[in-house]
Amino acid sequence: MPGTIPGALLRRMGWDITVEPYTGAGAHGPVYGPPVTVRALMEAGRRKVTRTEGDEVVSTTTLRVRLADADHFPAGSRVGLPDGTTPTVITTVRYDGRKLPVPSHLEVSLT
Repeated sequence: MPGTIPGALLRRMGWDITVEPYTGAGAHGPVYGPPVTVRALMEAGRRKVTRTEGDEVVSTTTLRVRLADADHFPAGSRVGLPDGTTPTVITTVRYDGRKLPVPSHLEVSLT
């Protein structure tokens, strides 16, 4: 797929993570879809991000995944990281270079 994160980069530097997509609120709390394994580039570091509600929060981890996996990351989804933690998705940003030779990807900010 032209313009996506190169497969060799994901194989060498990427991590397998598990995502449980948020599907809504139930009587007993959040409801999640079945878990999906996705290969992602992971960056640890604190930064301020703005949620869809407009308030600012601190993100401690940023993931970069292929645009083909974007549907698995609605805000509120649970993400199982290799270190055993399970943060949630705060927000996502789509970078789509279309036909340009740049790595199109989805940036996922986690709590």
